[in-house]
Amino acid sequence: MTILTINKKQFEKDIGKFDEKIQDRIAMFGTPIEAIRDEEIDIEIFPNRPDLLSYQNYKNSFLAFLGKNTGLNKIKLNAPEKDYSVKVDKSVENIRPYTACAIVKGLKLDDEKIREIINIQEKLHLTIGRKRKKLAIGIYPLEQISLPIIFKAMTPEEIKFQPLEFPSAINGKQILSKHPAGREYGDLLKGYEKYPVFVDSNEEILSMPPIINSHKTGKITENTEGVFIEVSGFDFNILQKTLNIIVVALSSIGGKIYQIELNIKGKKILSPDLSPEKMKLNIENTNKLLGLELKEKDIKGYLERMGYDYSNGIVSVPVYRTDILHEVDLIEDIAIAYGYEKFEPEIPEVSTIGQADKNEIIKSKMAEILTGLNFLETSSYHLTTKNGQIKKMGLKNEEFSEIKESKTEYDLLRKDLTHYILKILGENVDVEYPQDIFQIGKIFENYNEKDSLAIASAPGNFTKLKQILEHFAKMLGMEFEICTTKEFPAWFIDGRVGEIKFNNEKIGFLGEVHPKILHNFKIKMPVALCEIDVEKVIDKM
Repeated sequence: MTILTINKKQFEKDIGKFDEKIQDRIAMFGTPIEAIRDEEIDIEIFPNRPDLLSYQNYKNSFLAFLGKNTGLNKIKLNAPEKDYSVKVDKSVENIRPYTACAIVKGLKLDDEKIREIINIQEKLHLTIGRKRKKLAIGIYPLEQISLPIIFKAMTPEEIKFQPLEFPSAINGKQILSKHPAGREYGDLLKGYEKYPVFVDSNEEILSMPPIINSHKTGKITENTEGVFIEVSGFDFNILQKTLNIIVVALSSIGGKIYQIELNIKGKKILSPDLSPEKMKLNIENTNKLLGLELKEKDIKGYLERMGYDYSNGIVSVPVYRTDILHEVDLIEDIAIAYGYEKFEPEIPEVSTIGQADKNEIIKSKMAEILTGLNFLETSSYHLTTKNGQIKKMGLKNEEFSEIKESKTEYDLLRKDLTHYILKILGENVDVEYPQDIFQIGKIFENYNEKDSLAIASAPGNFTKLKQILEHFAKMLGMEFEICTTKEFPAWFIDGRVGEIKFNNEKIGFLGEVHPKILHNFKIKMPVALCEIDVEKVIDKM
């Protein structure tokens, strides 16, 4: 979770007296108070509500929750003016392929508002941006740049500008080694021959995302009346929603939003797009899930208090709500508006005696054994990406369970744990070795789920992991057999892979990962890895 710090005087001016009643409402809104000081209030913002990470957005949403200014926040969008365009060059396609942009004019900034803009930028970097891995945000004074703009890649030696709060101009390589932001985030550009940059029509470099803005063109002050905003990264949908969070906050302090024409892969897109998303809501499902008997009129009122519009079973969802993925998310907001304190707990009529499931006991035992062997347990999402599950693993024609209309790049149900284990190793290449990890979790084949176990050792080899697996089986009171095989997953090295059998039935594979696959995940050490069908093991115990 992230902390939003609010000036108490500003809060009382905009919302009302900060008494016990309002403190209770803040908690019931789902944003508990972390600390209260003489002049400031610290409020916890949970990961599902990044749109509340700015005071302006929090104020608007909380006022609606209190029954003031309810309904969808409608913001006027102005059409692009002359040269309000950004071209995304082909050179960034394999580095940071997308950007979403906007221009905001008519701002009247002071120290407090500048601080708020910087804070929301950094908080979005940490949360949605995953410390700038998924996206990076740049905000520039409009007076200092010349439109149109191009987003392209250049060699580190070609890139030369004065980074923000740095005494002189340096090139791209030097930025990564000499500037504090370069040292902190330089790994995000490691291995690339070219770095992405935003360049204006005067050939001025505005920034080198995801590292740093230019001191000349990337510093907003009290004299700044208009800003150019860009969000660059890998998922255009997420970039748009992140941009929307920022422009909605700036609109609340008097800014006028102007669209920009993006040219991405020859396709022209107007950005931002503040059209609300439409989502169906079933009243019967709502009442069944909440255990209530709400009328349509009640539901409409509760939704409007959470910032939505509702009409004839259709909910208009604000463009900045990144957390609304399903009807159940709308029902959760209805419950918040209704008031969790009003729900009456009931004792179930059926009395049962609980006991641990046999499968869970065995899986816990497996984890305990591996932890005792100094392996670290990891966890990952059930959903994965085509890039991680298919492309990086060298797969081509296999069938996968795909999620329709996914709101993010995570649109496949994972078919194995192996690619996630390799992803974790790839994201920790600079951490001390050896890295011995495992994961027990669900995998999916034709939408059917089953439990799997993946074990990896880096640096590792076939012999080392075979000994570990034999000891693991012995501690479970089993005996695994490792057999040679000509049919094995594409990510193993031929001749350094074996089929794992238990009671003469194949339960998985053990082997050394192919260098090409290691390269795809940017792993620098040899990796030995196995994956086992846990359910087949348990069935035969």
